[in-house]
Amino acid sequence: MEMEKELTQSTAVEEKPCPTRLLPEFDRQLLSIAEWWKSHAPDRDCGGFYGEVSVQNIPRAKADKGIVLNARILWFFSEHCLYLQHHECADSGYRELADRACDYLLDHFDDREYGGAFWSLDYRGAVKESRKQTYAQAFCIYALSSYYRLTGSERALEKAMQYFRLIETHCVDRERGGYLEAVARDWSNVSDYRLSEKDLNAPKTMNNHLHLLEAFTALYRVHPGGEVRAALRNSIVWFCEHIADPHSGHLRLFLDERWQDISPGYSYGHDIEASWLLVEALEALGDGGLDRRYRPLALALGESCLREGVGSMGQLLDHFDFASRSRCVDAEWWVQAEALVGFLNLWQMSGEDRYRTAFEDVWKFIKTFQVDREDGEWLYHASLVTAVRTDQRYKLGFWKGPYHNGRAMMEARRRIEKMSIKNTQYPGGEQP
Repeated sequence: MEMEKELTQSTAVEEKPCPTRLLPEFDRQLLSIAEWWKSHAPDRDCGGFYGEVSVQNIPRAKADKGIVLNARILWFFSEHCLYLQHHECADSGYRELADRACDYLLDHFDDREYGGAFWSLDYRGAVKESRKQTYAQAFCIYALSSYYRLTGSERALEKAMQYFRLIETHCVDRERGGYLEAVARDWSNVSDYRLSEKDLNAPKTMNNHLHLLEAFTALYRVHPGGEVRAALRNSIVWFCEHIADPHSGHLRLFLDERWQDISPGYSYGHDIEASWLLVEALEALGDGGLDRRYRPLALALGESCLREGVGSMGQLLDHFDFASRSRCVDAEWWVQAEALVGFLNLWQMSGEDRYRTAFEDVWKFIKTFQVDREDGEWLYHASLVTAVRTDQRYKLGFWKGPYHNGRAMMEARRRIEKMSIKNTQYPGGEQP
């Protein structure tokens, strides 16, 4: 039975603000996120950043340190510094945190024998899990590309290209196309591909291909050579032909070697995230034929979320389960962040006011239930949901960094700012 009926209904309908009026709110929230991570993330005793910090901002000093978290911290502070430069603001010590994240990645996570990044370290920085998840290499490429944009560091670009070439050499399915989920430390084959315990043991996954698409887009912008262009084009084609389903408007989550779908459900958060990352990839590649062919798919992914995945409070729900035929009402921080950008992007693409309404409703939900106004940052699960679930995870942890919500603040502000400058009218006809 669907749990959504148990959640509290809205008591009032507020007047929708003009989107340009939201810009100061995005600025304040971005600053709040950056300051929280600046204050609570650095591990001053053992180096790098803590592996976990509780909801009450208490560090778990001996928690393992994961490469995905470190890469996301590197990406965020690199992009935040670039954002501040664009707006002619001081970096307020954030550049130091980008340097710290890059140094720790290259000094501790980088495998100097076989190349690529280790999956995890213990709290002192010793290797804990040495396998190579392709997804993790993608986040390193994504982060190092941003750090190169910020600093011009040739070391960062060279490492990004090294990781890229290792993926292209060892992780591509030469017969059927696509990327394998994982390999061993020495890039040999493995039998257990799982990214986490909750995932299926599938050799090809949506999550891996989505974030490779994201990483190759970022790399191509700083290194637009033929090999990166070819990989980005392949990623777009494989994603659109095998991962995205134009009939359902959803992504296939887990697939076997032959691209046969073995998914247990749909993920609304990934659907909406893919809807805008796909458009970014197409725009970066600049291939008109592919753009005309696949841009409608981005709209289909967003439309399915609006049609099926929005909860009673405007939040985007977590997923749909095939076995129970029900929607899970978890409201996780990253899903709301991606919904904010995704619905805004769909409004920009289509000019349809219903996407603007969805964008504004998600932002209202985030402000009301996702942001922790007492202790800072965003809650892993929205407070509305924890009233039912009674559990809450960390503020900083193996899977939670400043990447989703920090990116959403920068993307939303950039997009609305660009719309107000470029056009005399918004897509829906309203004057900015």
